Amino acid sequence: MDVRILGGLSVRENGVSITPTAAAPRQLLALLTASADQVVPVTVLTEELWPSGAPRGARTELQSHIAELRTLIASALQGADPAEPRPGWSDRRTADAILVSQPGGYRLDTGGGAHDVWQFERAAGAGYRAMEAGDLPRAALRLGEALALWRGEPYAGVAAGPRLRREIERLEASRLSVLDQWVEAQLGLGHHAELVSELSGLVARYRTNEPLHAHYMVALLRCGHHDEALAAYERLRAALAGESGMEPSARVRRLHRSVLAVRNTAGRSVFGAQAPARPLTRIPAHMAAHLPAHAPAHVPAQYSPVRARPVPAGSLV
Repeated sequence: MDVRILGGLSVRENGVSITPTAAAPRQLLALLTASADQVVPVTVLTEELWPSGAPRGARTELQSHIAELRTLIASALQGADPAEPRPGWSDRRTADAILVSQPGGYRLDTGGGAHDVWQFERAAGAGYRAMEAGDLPRAALRLGEALALWRGEPYAGVAAGPRLRREIERLEASRLSVLDQWVEAQLGLGHHAELVSELSGLVARYRTNEPLHAHYMVALLRCGHHDEALAAYERLRAALAGESGMEPSARVRRLHRSVLAVRNTAGRSVFGAQAPARPLTRIPAHMAAHLPAHAPAHVPAQYSPVRARPVPAGSLV
């Protein structure tokens, strides 16, 4: 089974789509893919389909949607056997063995197939480990691979109830975390000049995202655009004040003071001489185009490495 949700729901068995067009079974399949190879309780499925409370006959309607999904699976399986049988395959996969009834719920058995969320998480994990090890080229490569898996908003075109909305928010926060780390790796490799235009669009979309604003300020500073970096800080400050009444974090304020020190010290830079531009694998166009405006403004703290440190004026070189 091939499952793709990072930019619209697409589920294929033996190369044949089993994604229904009707809204309710489509939503049901989406929730099953969010917990693929795990049992999803009936209570969770009914809460997703009927968030205001399950009506009378809800269990019968749920079973009808399950039967519809199995019909699509059975049609995809007709006359098709796996080219390379995997563990868990018997003589032949069946619809009941793929969409499995278990005590209290249902499980979608992927048969060891591909799932783009799992691929994203593996690539992102490898990128994070490379960042921790200080291997910036590998980090940039693996984090870029993770971002390239996104084709748009997760579960686009699916009516989302409370469970799917939480999953969408989780995925969007994960994408912002990876994007933050990818930009940091690229800055560490000296690619600040190539990043400025990309970051300009991202901070306009995520007006209160501090890590992205900090990266943007650093990129501008390294390019010698001190006033633009200060303007970016003021826009962030105004956006935070308007949304939550809060000031930027201490780290971002320190970065702001560093920019002021650089601007006021003619011919000197807190970050050293501007590095020459190098070839860069840019943020994929579909990535910048489809970052959803309603995505979380902040990434988890463990993935918010705004690491700029103030340098005393006397040590500027």
